[in-house]
Amino acid sequence: MHKRIKNQIIQALVQGEKSLYALIDSQDASLKEFFPVLEQLQEEGLVRVESGKAALTTQGESAYGFLRQWRGSACPHCQQTGYMPGEPFPRLARQFEEFLQGRPSASEDFDQGFISLQGVLLRAAFLHERGDLLRTSICLIGDDDLLGAALALTGLPERVLVLEIDSRLVSYINDLARRHNLPLEARVFDVQNPLPQEVTGQHEVFITDPVETLPGITLFLSRGVSALSGNGCSGYFGLTTLEASRSKWHAIQQRLLQMGLVITDIRRRFSLYPQQETSFASYQEKCEVFERIGVEADTDWYTSSLYRVEAVQEPSPFIREAMDLDEKVYRDEESLATPS
Repeated sequence: MHKRIKNQIIQALVQGEKSLYALIDSQDASLKEFFPVLEQLQEEGLVRVESGKAALTTQGESAYGFLRQWRGSACPHCQQTGYMPGEPFPRLARQFEEFLQGRPSASEDFDQGFISLQGVLLRAAFLHERGDLLRTSICLIGDDDLLGAALALTGLPERVLVLEIDSRLVSYINDLARRHNLPLEARVFDVQNPLPQEVTGQHEVFITDPVETLPGITLFLSRGVSALSGNGCSGYFGLTTLEASRSKWHAIQQRLLQMGLVITDIRRRFSLYPQQETSFASYQEKCEVFERIGVEADTDWYTSSLYRVEAVQEPSPFIREAMDLDEKVYRDEESLATPS
C-alpha cells in the first residue's frame, strides 16, 4: 500500500506542480494514509511542499523525470466516469438546475455536502442503464443532493420516497412535487429509528449517501435494506477512499454480504462534491484536512465511488432496532474531512 501511494504521488507531480488538494484527488489512499507518505517523501528529499503546493525537488526530478513521457490515460471528456448522459438528460438538466436555485444551504448539523448537478444526472443515467428507474419504487435515505427530484423529473419511476431528517429539505422537496406534479414525496425521518412499517419492504431500489464510519454506514445501509421488497432488488450508495481505507471497505463489503447483497458495480470517482459555498466549503475550517494543509482549497478535490448492490436472497438488515447516534457514528480516526 505504502509503495503504491508513493508511486501515485510521484506520477502526479512528475507532470508539474500541484496544489495539495489536486494531489489528494490524484491518488486513492485515505487521507490518514496520504499525509505520512507525503511527509516521508519530503524527508527523502524527493518532494517539496510550500504554501499548500507540492512539486518534485531537483533530486526527485533526477530520479523520476523519465516518467514524464507516461501520460495519463483517463478519458478527458466524461470526468473519468465512463458516462456522458444522452438525451433527454441534457434537457432535464435545465429544469433541474432551477430546482437547485432554492435548495436550503448545507448544514453542518447534518453533515451535508452536495454532489454536482452533473453528478446527479450521472447517477440518474446510471440507474436507468441498470434497469432500476423504469416503473420502480425508489426510497432515498437522506437526499440533500435532490437526487429524488431528478429521478422523479424523468417521469420513469412509479414512486420516489425521500426520508430526510432536515425538515427544510422535506418542505422544499414536497413543494417541488406539488408545483411540478412529480411522483415524489418527502417525509421527516431520523435514521436512529427503524423505518416506518408502511415503508418497510415496499421498494425495489434504495439510495443513500451515508457517513463513512463503520457503525454509521452500517446503520444507513441497514435502513436502506429494510426498504427493499425482496430478492432482486437493488441499492446504491457513495463511498470515498479519502475517509474510508481499504480495511474499512473490506469490513463494509463483508456486511453487505451478510445482509444478502452482492456488489454488481463500483464506479470509481463517480460523484464530485464541488468546492463552493453551498457545499461543505461553508464549514471547511472545522475539518482536520484543511488544518493540515493550511490554505483554502483551490480545486474540486472530494470525490466518491458509486456502489450498486443487489439482493440475491431475502434482504436482511444488519441493524433492525433503534440505535442512538453518538460521536463514533459520525467520526473515527479516518474522518479528516468531516467537521469536528
